[in-house]
Amino acid sequence: MDALKRVEARFGRVRTVPNAPRTLDLDLIALGRQVIERQDLRLPHPRAHLRRFVMGPLAEIAPGWRHPVLDRTAADLADAAQIGADAAPE
Repeated sequence: MDALKRVEARFGRVRTVPNAPRTLDLDLIALGRQVIERQDLRLPHPRAHLRRFVMGPLAEIAPGWRHPVLDRTAADLADAAQIGADAAPE
């Protein structure tokens, strides 16, 4: 996460308040089948499965990827995701 934050900073991201508009937002979605729950890092990403703009592209390149907690495939999660529904590929 520290490396991702450094990249964001190089591209002008300034963290002011949570969920503020940003020039760049990099997230670590998962790391294999690891489940990590720390104050500074939660894996898999706690809301990725709800976001079609995350699950849709993942389903395109790895439709059989399985969420390590939910045990559902990327394709299934992309179909069910409601946030960013307008990001679905044609």
